Amino acid sequence: MPYELQELAAISGMPGLYRLVRAARHGVLVESLDEKATRTLAPARNKVSLLSEISIYTQDPEETVPLTEVFERIYQKHGAASPVTPKSSEGELTEFLAGVIPDYDRDRVYLSDIKKLASWYGIVSKFRPYQEAAAPAAAEAPSEEAGSEEEAPKAKRKSAKATTEPAADEPLSTGGVIAATDEAPEAEGNPEAAASAKKSRKKAE
Repeated sequence: MPYELQELAAISGMPGLYRLVRAARHGVLVESLDEKATRTLAPARNKVSLLSEISIYTQDPEETVPLTEVFERIYQKHGAASPVTPKSSEGELTEFLAGVIPDYDRDRVYLSDIKKLASWYGIVSKFRPYQEAAAPAAAEAPSEEAGSEEEAPKAKRKSAKATTEPAADEPLSTGGVIAATDEAPEAEGNPEAAASAKKSRKKAE
């Protein structure tokens, strides 16, 4: 998806969003996704939820919509500027989500989750600009030499494999806690949403 969410996370007990930098002995080194880009250590006790692992429940119990796809739908419908904010009315927020996910589960997706979605979309759109998908390269026609009786063997292309890749008080938190290591390599890399349909979440108080 044009919005890259793999290295972005919500962390319990810490407002806003963060970019994961690397794991540390007592937690995770993160960088705030704001103008200051402040680096700080998120304690190991805080739950780290990767945005790329968060999904929104739909009325089909077997289906959820990944946050990356939700962001893509919002962009295609509204552009980089979301029509709602966490302070918008309940009617505006529910209408907003219904506009991008008509069949979202009204029972399992709470108003607090939609507010979180609006907030997260605003932050990501501001600090991680939307990247248009690259157009597929046109296939080059094999060249033929005059007078040549044999065709040069065509090189086989290997298809690139697609890599797939917020805390007790974060109802749409679904990412796993980053394991702490002494010297982990630097990492390059969702409201009412759900991780995978198999994980349960708590309702925000």
